[in-house]
Amino acid sequence: MTHLCKIICVTILAYCFFSCKKDDSPVMITTIGSATSELDSIASNYYEEYLKFYPLEATSQGDDRYNDMLPDNLSQDFIKKEIAFYNSVHNRLKSIDYNNLDDDHKVVYDVLEYTLVDKQERYAYHPEYIPFTQFDGLPLTFPMLGSGTGIQPFKTEKDYENWLKRIDEFPIWMDSAIENFRLGIKNNTVLPKSLVLKMIPQMKAEEITTFEIDKNIFYGPIKNLPKDFKPVTANKYAKLYQDAIKNKLIPAYLKMADFLEKEYLPKARTTDGYDALPNGNNVYAYYVKSWTTTDKTPDEIHKTGLEEVARIRKEMEQVKAQVEFQGSLEEFLNYVKTDPKAMPYKTSAEVLAGFQSILDKITPKLKTMFNVTPKTPFEIRQTEKYREASASAEYIQGSADGKRPGIFYMPIPDPTKFNVTSGMESLFLHEAIPGHHYQISLQQENTKLPKFMRFGWIGAYGEGWALYCESLGSEFGLYTDPYQKMGSLSDEMLRAVRLVIDTGIHTGQMSREEAIKYFLSNVAYDEAGATAEVERYMALPGQALSYKTGAMKIRELRNKCQNEQGKKFNLASFHDEVLSQGCLPLEVLERKMNLWSKGVKQ
Repeated sequence: MTHLCKIICVTILAYCFFSCKKDDSPVMITTIGSATSELDSIASNYYEEYLKFYPLEATSQGDDRYNDMLPDNLSQDFIKKEIAFYNSVHNRLKSIDYNNLDDDHKVVYDVLEYTLVDKQERYAYHPEYIPFTQFDGLPLTFPMLGSGTGIQPFKTEKDYENWLKRIDEFPIWMDSAIENFRLGIKNNTVLPKSLVLKMIPQMKAEEITTFEIDKNIFYGPIKNLPKDFKPVTANKYAKLYQDAIKNKLIPAYLKMADFLEKEYLPKARTTDGYDALPNGNNVYAYYVKSWTTTDKTPDEIHKTGLEEVARIRKEMEQVKAQVEFQGSLEEFLNYVKTDPKAMPYKTSAEVLAGFQSILDKITPKLKTMFNVTPKTPFEIRQTEKYREASASAEYIQGSADGKRPGIFYMPIPDPTKFNVTSGMESLFLHEAIPGHHYQISLQQENTKLPKFMRFGWIGAYGEGWALYCESLGSEFGLYTDPYQKMGSLSDEMLRAVRLVIDTGIHTGQMSREEAIKYFLSNVAYDEAGATAEVERYMALPGQALSYKTGAMKIRELRNKCQNEQGKKFNLASFHDEVLSQGCLPLEVLERKMNLWSKGVKQ
């Protein structure tokens, strides 16, 4: 949602991924070998050029060729070039005879075509009018990049020079963002006031805007200079970084804060959902399609959400009865937040050992559920103290070469208040093994995949797989403790209410306040946590739908394959096939799994 464009080549939007003809180009590559070779070439060249448009993605993969680039990707010129690039790749792709590709290459074709169509179609809906939000965008990620502890490397003099060049481009980006926000005002496409009120203090945050340089987050690389830097070099960069922070970064953030507070906030809207914006229903329908990679309508997803919430509430009632709690389900949700039985730990080491015991317990069963497992090492770590207070549990992927391990980070600010009903076992299955660690590591390690797929991410598949892995808990021998079972149900409920609230808010069926109330009646969060969740859905329409949509599709495919194959069905083989080509749009995954199941039957 950070690009500026005037829509060009409107005919682009007529292409629908699943109705595109594969043979409508006048120059058709028809032999099997040449079709495969040409597709490999197109896919490789596409990604090489794509990284030049989005160099931060290259940095995140350890590709340091563009670490000095921060393009003004909000400019009209940039966006026109980007759209023309996608269009040219798409035209070249259509020269391939789809029928002359093997099944694996048909998947590659399908994913690339889907990607190109989706990236072009979004520009019909003016995402450039909202360059960033309180939840997502360059002003929020830039401090992490510049802290010296993120993905931006600070090991050599060239690294330090690269970051200074990115700093030079940042005020230009921020000025473009202000102009885009103004375009949004002019076209009646603005953020809700409740979100803008969160953005203003973010732009003024002490660690970003303090002139006490030692306390400024952007001074981190100087406080942790490589030991082999000579004193004269260290002094040079200390001076350059102090100057950049005082004269470029701080002014850029304060200028944005001033703009948001004085000019944008008075024009921000009092409504909550995208339905209140011009063409809002069509805009939201696009985001739903993009994030779920399906043709499901908001109404269909809303209905599914209500059904899932009702089903999970029944299972929660059973746990409530098991622990003999007297009272309503809402009272039980509040009770487990403070029940001493749900907080058995005294030290951080005990909490980490608890996660290790989960891994130890499921390890024997992993061999029966997966034939192919990652080579990338895996570690469980406590989140660093400096960011622990505000951090969530997370998985940070390892490097493709396996030299950097995949790490499951767990913040433990107070181990005595660590509550297992927060979903300890389900959390590990989702964020660690076999969730994100297996899926991302196997994808990165698979050198047969083109790079745009090796390093690609499709939320409906990636988050869907991780949530599906939570449902394997009982098969792993977990969820036997009622509090851990309640935790797993709470995690699933969180994803179910997202279906209801995201669609409810953006179609005008729910207000922000009604959504927060609905959230609290079903999920054991405090009001601040519930508010942050709901405002996340307001800022990023459709994203919250991806988890449950993907998980339900994978479970549906598993049941279908099992019914079709009967005694021939093997769960490990099913999982291997689901993971064999990385993140896929769900309808591509379905076609792939149907072909696989047909082959097993024969």
